[in-house]
Amino acid sequence: MSFDVNHWILFLMAGILVAVVLAQSVFFLIKALRRTKELGMDQKKIRKTMLTAAIFTIAPAVAIVISVMVLSKTLGLPLPWLRLSVVGSMSYETVAANNALSAMGQTLGAGSLDAQQFVNVLIVMTVSIMLGIWLVPLIGKKLQKGMKSMENRDKRWANIFQAALFIGMIASFLGFVFCDVSRLWDPASRVVDGVTLSATSGLVPVVVMAASALIMVICGLLMKLPKMKWLSEYALPISLIVGMAVAIPVTAWLG
Repeated sequence: MSFDVNHWILFLMAGILVAVVLAQSVFFLIKALRRTKELGMDQKKIRKTMLTAAIFTIAPAVAIVISVMVLSKTLGLPLPWLRLSVVGSMSYETVAANNALSAMGQTLGAGSLDAQQFVNVLIVMTVSIMLGIWLVPLIGKKLQKGMKSMENRDKRWANIFQAALFIGMIASFLGFVFCDVSRLWDPASRVVDGVTLSATSGLVPVVVMAASALIMVICGLLMKLPKMKWLSEYALPISLIVGMAVAIPVTAWLG
């Protein structure tokens, strides 16, 4: 039997895990609602808060659906659906999948996978991100105490340190965006899976990132207006959609 990344067994396995996560959410929601009644909280306000929260989760959900569609061409639907429904993000999953595929001489979005290749990608995408889950209970409190101690001694330096950590994390993903720019001057790097790409093809991710960043900046400026505060929940999916739309003509232009 030939391997299929969209086999019904994979959908069943992913569906069971997603159902467990949903069951946990429902369980704690019911527990929270019962607790609000025990505390005598206004149930009308509770229902209004729930409705507002549900509405504002639509925007992040759009970004997740887009991410699943992007990854599904090579990885199928079950694996991206599972990863982005439990613990995962578009930036991490794309980088992890690409790293695993490049080690096997493939690229994301090009060609199909056999069973061994699929398992290799799955292990890289799942086991790697679990490190954060394991580390939090082990060193989370110590890190928190250390950051609190630093803030008590010098709040300004603590803010700078936290900002530097965040910028460092973003910089690690920027390397992925600029890694193919060398095609401009290195002919050898233009050959991928036996196909020779144009010299400017490495600029496609850079231009798409710049377009998405520009849209995010515009949304940030608009959010300063009183009537545009609602954009805070929709800025990410808007920048994602615009970036993907820009990628189509840019790819045709640069190769």
